[in-house]
Amino acid sequence: MTKQKTIVILSPGFPADENDTTCIPSMQIFVKGLKQNKPGLHIVVLSFQYPFKASRYHWNGVEVIALAGKGKGQLFRLITWRRVWQTLKQLHSQYELVGLLSFWMGEAAYMGKRFAKRYNLPHYTWLLGQDAKAGNHYVKQVKPQAGELIAISDFLAKEFRINYQIKPGHTIPTGIDTSLFADPPANRDIDIIGVGSLIPLKQYNLFIQVVKSLTTQFPQIKAVICGKGPEMDNLQKQISKLKLGNHIELKGELSHPEVLALMQHSKILLHTSAYEGYSTVLSEGLYAGCHVVSLVKGMDSHPPQHHVPGNAENIPGIIKDLLHDPNLLHEPVLAYPVETIATRVAALFGC
Repeated sequence: MTKQKTIVILSPGFPADENDTTCIPSMQIFVKGLKQNKPGLHIVVLSFQYPFKASRYHWNGVEVIALAGKGKGQLFRLITWRRVWQTLKQLHSQYELVGLLSFWMGEAAYMGKRFAKRYNLPHYTWLLGQDAKAGNHYVKQVKPQAGELIAISDFLAKEFRINYQIKPGHTIPTGIDTSLFADPPANRDIDIIGVGSLIPLKQYNLFIQVVKSLTTQFPQIKAVICGKGPEMDNLQKQISKLKLGNHIELKGELSHPEVLALMQHSKILLHTSAYEGYSTVLSEGLYAGCHVVSLVKGMDSHPPQHHVPGNAENIPGIIKDLLHDPNLLHEPVLAYPVETIATRVAALFGC
């Protein structure tokens, strides 16, 4: 009997169910898009750490095997890796594996590369952000070839080349699913929105300072920040200290559809992150009709609705000009549809 053609995706985490929209939403969109665009291809996601309960289940027609490593210490991690290897062997005997795709240059890439080499299978690692920074010990362990690497952006490809003297052979950003967006509202009642984890790298303290600087010219300015993280208390204190309680609302963690709906109510998406591979949030903001202002541009070319200041000091001026523009348009800009991204990745495996 002919075995079913199968691609195995290795990831540190994956949604526990279809309602778990906050777990790496960009990769959720990709996996779902890959399944929809290649319905004859069997997809198995092997998740190392999260969900925290070991199980096998189906997610939007995709088989998921959760090994529940739970992010524990080195001994337990080695046990998890042994389970990964055993599971991959089972999948190899059960299906015709067309290849392995690892999310991030981390443990998934390490195990994926080892198994692919043993069984002569194609293997690609998708560089998705901070894994391209200097000091990633997995690069030395994986020993990737340029052709085995996919960078999420031009910026990340350059970053990896500078740090490891290897230029990724492929640059493919994550895509967006346009079906997740509702009809845009008639009124955009949020001036500035921020979306992301509340960690120092994202520099939401700068976001708050920018809003403060704008209150003189825009006394009714309204901003929201969507996300959770260890900086939540510090940011709330900063908002209180600057008397911005009527101007900035920390929304906390919201579902992905809720975030997209808020984007469609917003005029400007401000992304103050000091380092970014290429956040899917930027593409979503553009399709939601926002003008995007970000410190990192990601791709060498970008639409005119994406504004990249030379430094943080220029951010308030750009936003002032946008908010003062009575003819500011909020047309959806579709930069990277997930259908195109899924097709490009599948083609690497001959699918």
